[in-house]
Amino acid sequence: MTLSDLLDGLFPAGHLTIVEAGVIAGTGTHARGEVALIGTVDHAAIGVDTALALASHVLRVVREQPGTPILLLVDNAGQRLSRRDELLGNNGCLAHLAKCLEVARTRGHRVLSLVYDQAVSGGFLAAGMIADRTYALPDAHIHVMNLPAMSRITQIPLDRLEALCASSAVFAPGVPSFYKLGIVEGVWEGDLSMALEQALMTASNEDTRSETGRARGGRMLAADIAARITEQLA
Repeated sequence: MTLSDLLDGLFPAGHLTIVEAGVIAGTGTHARGEVALIGTVDHAAIGVDTALALASHVLRVVREQPGTPILLLVDNAGQRLSRRDELLGNNGCLAHLAKCLEVARTRGHRVLSLVYDQAVSGGFLAAGMIADRTYALPDAHIHVMNLPAMSRITQIPLDRLEALCASSAVFAPGVPSFYKLGIVEGVWEGDLSMALEQALMTASNEDTRSETGRARGGRMLAADIAARITEQLA
């Protein structure tokens, strides 16, 4: 699905966006009012400049559009792997983006994300998974680390990892696996405007991903372990 088709499907009443250096920002008109749009296009790699641009748009929305829901449009190739970005502290810039989104959340903005094409590694964590609820289109591609890279890092043979993917969503890339883990709340098909409306109606900043993952059979221990730790810290 092209970006134009996506926006037309989400906002049949109209939308106004600009795209600059891989970053999209603007607004969409919905039955429930305006929605602020912030995200990336064309498999953008998120480096220092992109992360700061995204953070700037988040703070602009907080300042100029109080309480307006924010929809993060996710299409990235992960964090930019360049010496320049590493030396300039790309990890800190990604953290800054996450903090700005938390500021928006505490100021009453509902934050949703939609993976409409590709979401990779730190780009998914800081610009997609950070949302109150994350959604995806059925043909989107999500992975935090591809299997060959995971094999090199863990020293687990690739064929063993491929076998584990068949039985454990924790290892497997793709929308179905992240749905089973509870990270992707739902998959939007058909009427995208209606899907967005339902998401806005049910949006909550309560993090229920561990419980959802357990109910879906993807993360069987996370919720119980988190509960035990919380009890011990109380």
